[in-house]
Amino acid sequence: MIAKNGPSTGITAAQAHLATLAGAAAPDYEQIRRTIDTIVPFVNLAGVRITELGAGTAAAEVPASGQMLNHLGTVHAGAQFLAAEVACAAAFSGAIAPRILHVRTFVLRDTRATFLRAANGRIRAYGTVSGPELDAAVASRSEAQFDLTGKALLRDDKGNLVATMDFNYLCLLAAA
Repeated sequence: MIAKNGPSTGITAAQAHLATLAGAAAPDYEQIRRTIDTIVPFVNLAGVRITELGAGTAAAEVPASGQMLNHLGTVHAGAQFLAAEVACAAAFSGAIAPRILHVRTFVLRDTRATFLRAANGRIRAYGTVSGPELDAAVASRSEAQFDLTGKALLRDDKGNLVATMDFNYLCLLAAA
């Protein structure tokens, strides 16, 4: 059964909820994590969850589930990609927290995945984002368009590095 993305988990509801956090002295990363963790219907269907969120860093997990496996019995490359992209997108949410309500577009432009070994069990993706214009955009109240780079490291429960992924995003912010 496909989980429906109802109003409580939709973007409008998330923005309304995040608006209650606007003006806080410091971003409430846990509240942001809980809000954005269920926004994307496909991520909900796959069961990938954001487990950690900070300023420009995040972690997401692929559950240890038979539905996440390929025909060889290891975690499917698509599931690994999804966790890595979710981790980097969440890291962006943490980095842009002071201006999260001004995000108009955040889209993936390009990616590169390097699979290093077979992935087994629960996989955790640790994502970071960076870019020369990111800090300036957060500090500014102006409209902004900039590129952003994401990097994810994927590890199994034993701590083995199973994959690395690089992402290039485009971000558009409205004026504050």
